[in-house]
Amino acid sequence: MKTLLKLFPLCLLAGCAHAHWDPDPPRPVDLSGVGHGMIVLGERLQDPYSLENMTLAVRSVYPEKASRMDLRPTDIYVRFLPDDDKQFEHLESLGLDLLDHPLDYRILQEGDYYHDPEIPDGRITWQYAVVPAGFSFPTGIRMEILDECYIAEHAGPTRSADVDWSAVERESFRLTGNADLLSPATRSGEAAQVPTGRITVLDENCGGGVPAGVSGVKVCVNSFVKFATAYTDDNGYYELPKSFSEEVRYRLLFRNRRGFSIGVNLLLVPASVSTLGRHDPTGIDVVVDKDTDWKLFTRCAVNNIAAGYFDRCREEGDVSAPPADLRIWIFRNLGSSSTLMLQQGVLLDSGKVGEFLGEYASLVQMFLPDITLGLKHCHNYAEIYSETVHELSHASHYVQVGNAFWSRFIRFILKSYVTSLGITYGTGLEEDAGYCEVGEMWGYYFGNLLFRERYGSGTPAEGLSLWFYPQILMYLDERGVDAAKIFSILGPDVTDKDAFQEALTDRYPEHFSVINQAFDRYRL
Repeated sequence: MKTLLKLFPLCLLAGCAHAHWDPDPPRPVDLSGVGHGMIVLGERLQDPYSLENMTLAVRSVYPEKASRMDLRPTDIYVRFLPDDDKQFEHLESLGLDLLDHPLDYRILQEGDYYHDPEIPDGRITWQYAVVPAGFSFPTGIRMEILDECYIAEHAGPTRSADVDWSAVERESFRLTGNADLLSPATRSGEAAQVPTGRITVLDENCGGGVPAGVSGVKVCVNSFVKFATAYTDDNGYYELPKSFSEEVRYRLLFRNRRGFSIGVNLLLVPASVSTLGRHDPTGIDVVVDKDTDWKLFTRCAVNNIAAGYFDRCREEGDVSAPPADLRIWIFRNLGSSSTLMLQQGVLLDSGKVGEFLGEYASLVQMFLPDITLGLKHCHNYAEIYSETVHELSHASHYVQVGNAFWSRFIRFILKSYVTSLGITYGTGLEEDAGYCEVGEMWGYYFGNLLFRERYGSGTPAEGLSLWFYPQILMYLDERGVDAAKIFSILGPDVTDKDAFQEALTDRYPEHFSVINQAFDRYRL
């Protein structure tokens, strides 16, 4: 856990690599209208993809063929009401793209979430989806079938090859009163388009001012019940698998292809969604920085920081990657962060968690995040980076030591915070202080190491004035006892500084003198 210390103005960029950048001019979208509140719905619209409306459109475009064409439903428009996050996750595991608002309403004001007024606060709201015809619905989850649909791409070999289905779709939009949603190019007769583009985020202190691709996030688009999704590649590029004639709604789902997810948006789902609005079907380019939209910026930044951390651990092999299904929650109004590892099975005193997380405690106890990032004092990418890699370093340590060690470590942290008026780490003399000593020595050391790798070796280090002295490990690293050697001995039996020192000297007797020298310099 880390209580934020405001970072210095950064000027050293030696550790930053330049990101790949496509020479073609971007098509950036204006993010000034992006909303993060609750979606405001307008009137209900006729769905142009309903089986009934597509049948009418076929008759209008091909009156002579229509009598020989018998359209059958390809998809079912349905809504589910999960009882809890387990049921929600089960629906997602079935490959469903879930939206928390109905798909056949005009949206008067965009936002990141919707909550049905008939569903009590604190409960998951209706989740809308489109499933294949013949879908085997899960038992035990409340659901309602809303409509039968016909999406030509899903009809496969049964659809007529000599039918211009794009023309049929356009006609269905006209017949249902939705012609205003068609793109200008489509209205002038151009073919349907496949959305492609790039999502990028800017770290003003790294990369020479060139935005980096937002890696591994899910780009979701839809028009009524017609959906398409794709993950961005490591450079932020995406290409959707379907074509559209009409303007589509773009959303970013922060469940990374590496497995981790990012929340929370005060909506009761495990991963946050950022809605970017309705745009042209050719695709959009998004450039996010700290001045355009802070909430979207923090999500993109944390996504890239975590993605880079996972990749580094797997490629370097010196430090274990955190659990793949890690849940990271972002709280803008909290000033402290934590690595609770609740989803992984760590059991904690709910009262202490409540005092630490305040108004967010009920959400945390219901949906069990692993990392909570309090970004109240973060003002740029570098400060978010420092906070995030510190907590990810703890998550790697957790993989080594397991739940029993972690429960004692986090209980000490929470108790110290609650009983010492926000002094997170106590004094070092309390019961179980050794768990904090080892955990925070490692967290500050490895976080400082990664920060300097990115922003330059001359950047100041954090935590050097704290009683557990992470500079012990920094001193060792400079003298050949590197991160791989240090991490390798961080087992569940290393529960204080003395055990840390003994484990290192036992494992690496060739460094006996430098290890003892480092530890002996810093004693309470």
